[in-house]
Amino acid sequence: MRIAAINMYSDGSTGKIMLQVAELARKSGHEVVTYSTHSAAGHFSKLPEPPEGHKYYGNFAENCLHYIIGNVFGFNGCFSTVGTYKLIKELKKQKIDILHLHNLHRYCINLPVLFRFIKKNNIKVIWTLHDCWAFTGHCPHFDMAGCDKWKSQCFSCPKHRSYPSSYFDDSRFMYKIKKNMFSEVENLTLVTPSEWLGNLAKQSFLKDKPVKVINNGVDLNVFKTVKSDFRKKYQCEDKFIILGVAFAWGKSKGLDVFIELSKRLPNNYQIVLIGTDEKIDDLLPDNIISIHRTGSREKLAEIYSSADLFVNPTREEVFGLVNIEALACSTPVLTFRTGGCPECIDETCGSVVEKNDIDAMEKEIIRIAQSKPFSQDSCVERAKLFDINKKYQEYIDLYNSVSQKEK
Repeated sequence: MRIAAINMYSDGSTGKIMLQVAELARKSGHEVVTYSTHSAAGHFSKLPEPPEGHKYYGNFAENCLHYIIGNVFGFNGCFSTVGTYKLIKELKKQKIDILHLHNLHRYCINLPVLFRFIKKNNIKVIWTLHDCWAFTGHCPHFDMAGCDKWKSQCFSCPKHRSYPSSYFDDSRFMYKIKKNMFSEVENLTLVTPSEWLGNLAKQSFLKDKPVKVINNGVDLNVFKTVKSDFRKKYQCEDKFIILGVAFAWGKSKGLDVFIELSKRLPNNYQIVLIGTDEKIDDLLPDNIISIHRTGSREKLAEIYSSADLFVNPTREEVFGLVNIEALACSTPVLTFRTGGCPECIDETCGSVVEKNDIDAMEKEIIRIAQSKPFSQDSCVERAKLFDINKKYQEYIDLYNSVSQKEK
């Protein structure tokens, strides 16, 4: 079977998922070529050699123009025409059986051109939705805005200045054009990382498309219980360590919650935040340990393993893979009831409190610290359900299933 996969970047979380699934598909005997535009770093430097079986599409100048126009007028996904036609030429040459789409909401592809090609050739498409962008007029997330216009018709978007930012509100137009483009693809199967996102898709204009839930997977060879000198290094050997991990700290990830908890919890509790930077450091009180990006998944596993509790007060989350990473390192999880986060845990390895209820989160932290209701073994057992090899084998099974359907 010949498969092509497209994501906006080859790096980042969604790019890694695309490459990991592709590698497993190749091991299963399929021919797979993955495509992405330039990575963020590649915009201003020589592009790295692509991974095996991967090709870059588009060009920096055209995508820059797309970015500039998009930031002013919106209509992201309606430019980068030349690069998209070249990509289609590659897809025709490959004679693909299945096109696997991932994130397309960057200034790098012309959606009308791509989807006309898909419709004209009746191509079988699997589309992994890593967020809500495919069925909204603009935004990837709408939880914090409390907006449900996407169910009928987007307009007066409260987040049009947010990613992908535009000065003018383009949500009404883009909702209509997306609805027409995406709904008309006959052989389209949606994949979502969580039941939560799958249920949203079923309430959108994509409701008639089949939805398959495939959770994101974690590499249990990397994320496992390991020993380290972390507690000694940071002088918190006798403290109850509360860990938070994010790579874009802000209100959506609950930075304000950790700051408030640092004021409330006794001195024998220690909050540690991973993925911060100098700007975030300026916002944090002295009693929070701030660690910038570790640069190593192995180092991150050491910190997960050193913590007593992983706390995730995120307010917008499709699934929450960090929850699984913590469990794999034998650390229980406490999370807000946000998106797919509750699906990561059960009563043996963690607990859930209502979103924005800091009082409940504080009480639950103290309860867990005092009663220790979750064992390390139960955390690890839960994480095994999300083994990357088992999870992404579900994609291979889906490829086989979709390929057998008649066009």
